This record gives sequence, structure tokens and C-alpha cells, in this order.
Amino acid sequence: MVLAAIDIGSNAARLLISEASVYVDGTVDFTKLCLLRIPLRLGFDVFDKGYVAEAKKKKLIETLKAYKILMGIYEVEAHKAFATSAMRDATNGKEILAEILAETGLKVDIITGQDEANILYETHIAENLSGNKSYLYIDVGGGSTEISLFSRNQTIFKESFNIGTIRMLHNKVSEEQWEHMKWYIKTYTRNYLPLEAIGTGGNINKIFSISKRKEGKPLSLELLKDYHKELSNTTVEERKHLYQFRDDRADVIVPALQIYTSIMRWATADEIYVPKVGLADGLIKMLYSQRKGK
Repeated sequence: MVLAAIDIGSNAARLLISEASVYVDGTVDFTKLCLLRIPLRLGFDVFDKGYVAEAKKKKLIETLKAYKILMGIYEVEAHKAFATSAMRDATNGKEILAEILAETGLKVDIITGQDEANILYETHIAENLSGNKSYLYIDVGGGSTEISLFSRNQTIFKESFNIGTIRMLHNKVSEEQWEHMKWYIKTYTRNYLPLEAIGTGGNINKIFSISKRKEGKPLSLELLKDYHKELSNTTVEERKHLYQFRDDRADVIVPALQIYTSIMRWATADEIYVPKVGLADGLIKMLYSQRKGK
């Protein structure tokens, strides 16, 4: 079964096409056939002006036209398309989705932060780790951060906060929001210590790549602090040159590291695993479950 997921985030729009293969013992493998990321940066419009400007809207529609062509080439049997934080906040969000439907035939749903946390849960990352430990799942995006706590194979909480990298670049995160997230994490994790962190998102993936760590090995909080200090002392242009970061990574990686390290400190997590999955992977698995149910 070939499935596709479109994730329209605050920093980029992603297309993931995967093939689900079911074996006689009931296990399912998801093989990635195509993964594309277009840095539309909708959040730069929305968190500054409150709406998606005409130029960005046209790029978004053209991107989705291209994604639809690719889905046809790969003979996708079912797909889901979701938009997250930037489109939630955009005053013209619903109007844009109507245009997308009219021009591409693709139905895009705007989901809540809680929906994002629920979809990320579909990746079932923590279930593949030790059943005797507690894990804090942290997904940092351009517009929001989703946090879930798993302990002894049970979900303790799933929460979303309007603290994201692009919001921070635009000074749209207040001290009260930081204090609330700090209070929430300290309050709701204290009975599940010690715990380890699981990080997803393009920024933590990039840090993992440049760290040269082996797959499956965690990054330490101290290492993330070192990267945050080092990168904070460089300009965007220097980061692009020294680390070969793209434009749309060089500016957001510093606030992303601030979010990850802050959450880990508040939760007293010394290490973070980076499995390199995200919202699109959760969408694929959710779509597969729905199709299987039918």
C-alpha cells in the first residue's frame, strides 16, 4: 500500500511517500519512497503580519501542485495533508485552503497543537525503547513545540506550546509563555524521574548529523549546550559557511537549541535520542491504521 503525507509547517512544507508492507506475522514495515522539503517559511509572514502574503500563497499552491504530480507518479493510494501552527494563526488560512482545494484538488486540514502531539504519538518511538524507563518526547517546530511523556509503556501527557523557532526570531514568545512551559514540565515530570529525552525536528536532526554520533546513540545535554553557545557566537552567514547550513536552517537552529536545552534542564534529562522521524511519519502510520480499519 503506497501512502502519502503532506505536512505544511511554519518553516517548510514536506511530502513523504511511503510503502506499507505487511508480513505474515502481522508486522508492518514503512519504506520511504520519496521525501521532499520546500522551505516556504510561512511563519515569517504570519508571525510578523498575521497573514500569508500573496507571494508565499502562490509558492504554497505551486508546491502542492508539484506534490500532487509526484503522488500520481508513485501511484499513491491514499494521502493526508495537514497544516500546523502558521496556518492556525493566519487570518486568511481558511481562504487559502479553499484556493488550494479549487486549484489542486487537495484537501488540507488545519490541525490543533494537541492534534500534532497525537499524530506524533503515532510514530510509537518510545514503545521501541526500554519499557522500564520514562521518556520525554520533544518536537520543536517553527511555530510550536509539542511535548509528550511516556512512562512504562503508557502515555502520561501530550501538550503543545506556542513556542517555536520562527516565533522566537520575531520576538513573539513572551516571558509568561516560557514560565508556563517551565512550570508545566517541572510539575508533570517530577514523579517520573529519571527520564530520557527523544527529540524530533529538522534542527535536532542537523545537530545529530554534525555531531558524528552513531545511529541510536544519544546526544548529551552538555553537548547541546556547547553547540548552542558556539552557534550563538556566530552570524547566520558564518553558520552557513562553517557548517554548510541552508539559509532556512542557519537562522532557526539557535532558538531551536535554546528550546531543547531548556526543556531538558527543566525535566532533568541528561541525554536525548534522535530517531529522525516526525509529523509526516506519524501521518503515514495514522493513515495506514485508518485504511486498515476500513
